[in-house]
Amino acid sequence: MSVSYFVRYDIELGDLDAFMRRYREVHVPLVARWPGLRRMVLHTPLAWHDPFPVNPGKAVLMAQFEFEDEAAMNAAFASRERAEAREDFKRFPRFEGTVVHQAMAQDEVYRAPWLDGNEEGA
Repeated sequence: MSVSYFVRYDIELGDLDAFMRRYREVHVPLVARWPGLRRMVLHTPLAWHDPFPVNPGKAVLMAQFEFEDEAAMNAAFASRERAEAREDFKRFPRFEGTVVHQAMAQDEVYRAPWLDGNEEGA
């Protein structure tokens, strides 16, 4: 079972494009050096419409960091590379809002049959 660490940016700032460019060009390469990091995925909002009443959220970015297990994640958190990424966070453009960090276990409960190369689902 893998684990993921999510960082959600519920923020407002003057130049979102500049923030995202800096995040991708400067911060991502720093995070990519974390020991044990298997994968990093950036989630950005879409304009979408749901026919049911839901709370759409206000996140401008959700970063997902995937590790083999909790021990690998905790080792990455204690690393010099993570400390360097945290120092870089202090140099982000000024923004208003909150940044939420959360680690979660991953348990795949459904997988479309065609994802395993069997398009007929047999």
